Amino acid sequence: MWLKLYDWVLRLSAHRRAPAWLAGLSVAESSFFPIPVDVMLAPMVMARPERALPLALLTTVASVIGGVIGFFIGLWLLDAAMPLIIDMGYLPAYETARLWFEQWGFWAVFLAGFTPIPYKVFTIAAGAGGMFLPLFVAASLVGRGGRFFLVALLVRWGGPKIEPHLKRYMDQIAWSTLAILVLGLLAYRYW
Repeated sequence: MWLKLYDWVLRLSAHRRAPAWLAGLSVAESSFFPIPVDVMLAPMVMARPERALPLALLTTVASVIGGVIGFFIGLWLLDAAMPLIIDMGYLPAYETARLWFEQWGFWAVFLAGFTPIPYKVFTIAAGAGGMFLPLFVAASLVGRGGRFFLVALLVRWGGPKIEPHLKRYMDQIAWSTLAILVLGLLAYRYW
């Protein structure tokens, strides 16, 4: 089922209304849809490299809107959403997200937005935990924007030859970039 869904999303990237589909999938992926939106963003940037930055911005804004929807699901509908969280196998991630919020708040959302950790789980946990909404939106903008602009710029720079590697190594790229950012912030703070 997931492979068919993945292929469907990939085919949408060539559709004449691909930007609208990209925005819609970005909203859905941030609150409930299981396929990462990078799967659609990368081929769209390859097809039109000059649109890399506007596509990354569209993806970021739509993803944050979806994150706010996930936030309100957690705030108002957690009991109704919990069976779906369990059925999709996200319960351990949800429990982890809940604990992270208690300890790190903003940074938990930032990490979830930028890394391969399921962002949708963190959006719901942020709402359930009563995180301050403007702080949630700020962390989401930075985290999701960092991820999508990185994907768009890598694909624009590397072209078709990078796409198979990007898909295969996206998790490692995201974690490595995050590690570099954290080390840079620590060096700046303590130097």
